[in-house]
Amino acid sequence: MSLCIGIDEDIMIKLEENLIATTEPECSEKQCIQGKGYRITVLTSELFRIEVSIENNFLDKATQVVWFRNFDNPEYTAKEMKNNLQITTDKVTLFFDTKSLKAKYIKFNDSNRKIKCNNNYNLKGTIRTLDVFYLKKRLKNGIMSLNGVSVYDDSKSLILDNDGMISSREAKSNDIYIFAYGNNFRKCLKNFFRLTGKTPLIPRYALSNWWSRYKAYSQEEYIDLMKRFIKEDIPITVAVVDMDWHWVNVNEKFGTNYRRGRLILPGVLSVGWTGYSWNTDLFPDYKAFLKWLQEHNLKVTLNLHPVDGVRPYEDMYKEMALEMGIDPGSKEDIKFDITDPKFINAYFKILHHPYETEGVDFWWIDWQQGEKSKTKGLDPLWALNHYHFLDNRKEDKRPLILSRYAGAGSHRYPIGFSGDTVVSWGTLKFQIYFTATATNIGYAWWSHDIGGHCLGIKDDELYLRWVQYGVFSPILRLHSTSHDLQGKEPWNYSKDVEAFTKEQLRLRHRLLPYIYSMNYRTYNDSIALVEPMYYAHPEDKRAYLATEQYSFGSEFIVCPIIRKINKRLKMAYSDVWLPEGRWTDFFTAQIYKGNKWVRMFRGLNTIPVLAKEGAIIPISDNIGNDCSNPEKMTLHIYRGNSSFVLYEDNGYDNKYIDGKYAKTTFSVEENNDIIFNISKVEGVKEVIPKNRQYKLLFKDIVSAEKVEVRINDKIIEEINFNTDNCLSVELKNIEPDENVQVIISGYKIKENISYNEAIIEILTKYQASNILKMLQYKILQYTKSKDIATKDRYIEKIKRLCVLPKVIRGAVEEYLD
Repeated sequence: MSLCIGIDEDIMIKLEENLIATTEPECSEKQCIQGKGYRITVLTSELFRIEVSIENNFLDKATQVVWFRNFDNPEYTAKEMKNNLQITTDKVTLFFDTKSLKAKYIKFNDSNRKIKCNNNYNLKGTIRTLDVFYLKKRLKNGIMSLNGVSVYDDSKSLILDNDGMISSREAKSNDIYIFAYGNNFRKCLKNFFRLTGKTPLIPRYALSNWWSRYKAYSQEEYIDLMKRFIKEDIPITVAVVDMDWHWVNVNEKFGTNYRRGRLILPGVLSVGWTGYSWNTDLFPDYKAFLKWLQEHNLKVTLNLHPVDGVRPYEDMYKEMALEMGIDPGSKEDIKFDITDPKFINAYFKILHHPYETEGVDFWWIDWQQGEKSKTKGLDPLWALNHYHFLDNRKEDKRPLILSRYAGAGSHRYPIGFSGDTVVSWGTLKFQIYFTATATNIGYAWWSHDIGGHCLGIKDDELYLRWVQYGVFSPILRLHSTSHDLQGKEPWNYSKDVEAFTKEQLRLRHRLLPYIYSMNYRTYNDSIALVEPMYYAHPEDKRAYLATEQYSFGSEFIVCPIIRKINKRLKMAYSDVWLPEGRWTDFFTAQIYKGNKWVRMFRGLNTIPVLAKEGAIIPISDNIGNDCSNPEKMTLHIYRGNSSFVLYEDNGYDNKYIDGKYAKTTFSVEENNDIIFNISKVEGVKEVIPKNRQYKLLFKDIVSAEKVEVRINDKIIEEINFNTDNCLSVELKNIEPDENVQVIISGYKIKENISYNEAIIEILTKYQASNILKMLQYKILQYTKSKDIATKDRYIEKIKRLCVLPKVIRGAVEEYLD
């Protein structure tokens, strides 16, 4: 039974203003070439929109994917000859058949190379979820292509109207975009973002460590767990509370008789999958619970499954019913309807905003109930992501959600939740390729269940390797299922694995200055934190084969280990492709020459993380889970000629859009001397400490005859430096307006351990007969020759020696350079 209380049904309900996105979908008429049944828009010299409609019914509104077509007017010429329309820009020529109404091919003007307009060579993008999969999943297309031309089809994308609602297209038409950027993948992505909207700057706290578990925690149990993390000095900044924050056993609790449920285990249904009222049996004082988390520097997200709407037992049922024009006395369920503006407004105002006032920072939208809604073609997941993200930005708050991917354009709504993954080596391996490849559709912020969610195997080594990958992935969120035997707390594993895991989680937190600067780079420059190797090296075929590694920001190549340790050697390996240049391992300080593949062996405690020549890595020395811009900072500096811009703001609001941020440029020069510079801060200095203490670690310099420090060109007489493992220099009380220069003269470069030392190290660890090991040692002893031919002959010789196990041959070859 419905009850209208003081509501004029003739009044059109409109979305709240904060739920309406800003779009600019119309382009200049100068960009368009229109003929019978078609319209072609030249967006850039390498990006075309082609609409085909028999009725010449073309769309100038925003769609779910495309929000901006107001590009600058590129210069082009158009001529038609015998049903063949040629549109030429300074980069390419598009050939369009005006009879068949199809794009035939693109010709690149600099090479006259002609490429068909299809996705046969597409480098792929991403998919909705990795929920409970065992084998490699087929990815959907992205906008990057091996042959330089890709096609994005927007024909099924619905209209995003000016009032913020979604509607169907009025007429059937084809609406495609042709990206013809060759192998300039970053330029292609930048213009994709111009077309669809930028990737937002995510809050700083989201880039440290998250704790998450599908478990019915009590208030006391959850707080005790957070206290344990604090005691163990494990920095957690995001506290995830899964679905048991609300009532789940609703039939038992409220005497209801709901039959429809969600399969959570074979034969087990939960009818309380949806809920909005705190379970006071588990959380007797949820406000105190939220307050405690906030007071301990933890941001809070709660899990949502909104499919079942609002039921009569919910605390806010009466208010919601009245808002929807339903008599509360009827006890009628309020249906979930993400296509109804009245429901959408009430959904946020009544169900979510009060909890946000009390301490919930953002929402985990765990939609798993299909892709249909009352508006044909509208996936409820897309609508939930869209409106939740827009709503979360109110009151100048920097918005965030956690949810599954809902198609192209989802990069506007970070962060992505990849689903309930199986605990297996295969899952870990696939996630490495999966995460990097998602950049091909602009999706830069995937969050995986680090350690895996369910099923699979218990393997301490796998857990550690997953955490090590998580440190160098977009988001590190530990997660697992509810079973008592599957918790991902570090102390549930062997002592070595526990210790190494704690070190890695602390490192992730310390890397905040670096990762946050890359976060800004993603927002401002359209360069993702994680990129496939071919983005920076598109001309090298090897880059396309290096699918188990990736660039992590501007300074690193990372190659996680995805196979078990050799029990005898006590090491596992990764095959790493190193581009041209000098590369230094962040953990071992081993130096490698590039332009080759290297099989790198590592023990349990590290994975190959390679810093480029001239890399500068800013690391926080904050204590605990403090996410603020640090007063104390360590800089890892590697020889070369390069620079790094440290970006800082307050980390939580949108004032950065108006320029309220600070940038500090670090640079290193390698000539006769090593010269390192810290520039005075540019921008709003109030967002950073009044003065800062730096510890400079010159990672590949072991000593120096002289170290000179100048502040604003004035030589500082007393400086602290030492040469324990590498040259380190301490700078105290550096103010934002000061320029600092460090000049290192007469320096000694770090050298790798000798080949013979490497043999001793490898064979000492190797578990085998000592007599056999001594024989192997004698065979491997070698005085390294500068004669390349001699060295090459030696490598071939040891490869042929059957007495040497393959794993030892591989391990020693790593040191033959």
